[in-house]
Amino acid sequence: MLIVAALFVFQTEIGTALFKRAVDQNLDNDPIADLPDGLHVGLCGTGSPMPNPDRAGPCNIVIAGDQIFIVDVGEGGARNIALMGVNVSEASGLLLTHFHSDHVDGLGPLMLNHWVRGASTSPLPVYGPEGVAAIVDGFNAAYATDDTYRTAHHGEAIAPSSGGGAEARPFEFNETDTIVLNRKDLTITAFAVDHDPVAPAVGYRFDYKGRSACISGDTAKSSNLERACKGVDLLVHEALQPALVGEMEKALKRRGQNNTAKIMFDIVDYHASPEEAAESADTLGAQMLVLSHLVPPLPLSYLYPAFLGDAEERFSGPIIVGEDGMLFSMPEDSDAIEQVSLF
Repeated sequence: MLIVAALFVFQTEIGTALFKRAVDQNLDNDPIADLPDGLHVGLCGTGSPMPNPDRAGPCNIVIAGDQIFIVDVGEGGARNIALMGVNVSEASGLLLTHFHSDHVDGLGPLMLNHWVRGASTSPLPVYGPEGVAAIVDGFNAAYATDDTYRTAHHGEAIAPSSGGGAEARPFEFNETDTIVLNRKDLTITAFAVDHDPVAPAVGYRFDYKGRSACISGDTAKSSNLERACKGVDLLVHEALQPALVGEMEKALKRRGQNNTAKIMFDIVDYHASPEEAAESADTLGAQMLVLSHLVPPLPLSYLYPAFLGDAEERFSGPIIVGEDGMLFSMPEDSDAIEQVSLF
């Protein structure tokens, strides 16, 4: 009883001490600094436009040596990047696969963190096919007033007026393969995917020191993806389970929510099922398949087998149902793919 009473009486002091300890531990934690040289892919968002408290919108981190790229940034993605221990001010750029709102609506916080966390003197580079400039211009306009507040309050040393916002870096896309960047042993290649009527829509392949990964973006089953990603170590592929989405459609119809039910019907034809993603992984010869942009939401891991269907019968390698915070490491001079969770 005396211990319980002491905990109550000294709650403020104990709470403050615990908080200080947690702050020190978090600031000392730098999992990225300890990564071996190689190619590393993190999941900063594995969700979709459907509400899910445990998953941010589509967001991926790719680390190759001292280069950090973000691929898409859905709502909550910038928060998760920080939780994973990545200092986004060191990011080399953002790559967008297409311009659906759930792939870009986290750009505002990402721009802000890129700027003020490291006193960046130049805007965040944003790479994408034709149309990326309009997206960037819109976010820059929305954040322009806030940028002036930050500089006025913190000063030029902390929030340089030249560093706010983002800068569009459009690349010409010829519907086959386009090398977006080639520097410091890293090659980033964009390739067309099938997300009709959304166009352009691309995926990205990353090659670095003998290791490789592909991120599909949003796509139905794509023979072009299977060609462009031939032989990669890691395939991160979007996935929608039609059987479960069909149950959502039926439930919505029973409740008279016909508009949302129609959306459930429509989305099936421009996303790949887990089974189709597994077939693609098998065709291109991937070592590991990671499923992301998960539709419908999966609040419990108990639901994963229902989500996967018979995907595991169509690909002999490991299939991972992606969760926010996962990191997949591919050290150079190795065939290993090591998986950890950063939060």
